[in-house]
Amino acid sequence: MKALNLLYAFLGGALVGCTAAILFAPEKGEDLRARIKNMLKSKGIDFSDDEVEQLVRQISAQIED
Repeated sequence: MKALNLLYAFLGGALVGCTAAILFAPEKGEDLRARIKNMLKSKGIDFSDDEVEQLVRQISAQIED
């Protein structure tokens, strides 16, 4: 009986963890770049897609260092 309770607790925890991961997962990179580009356009800064990609690479490199 104790092993069965442990199994239920494990499965319940796994279910809660999976649900939280899905709910709080960041959006896709493509969507995030589009949102950044739209935000910059609303501030009067116009970037091409290539410039946004370059900016994302620069920021990513700085974060990794």
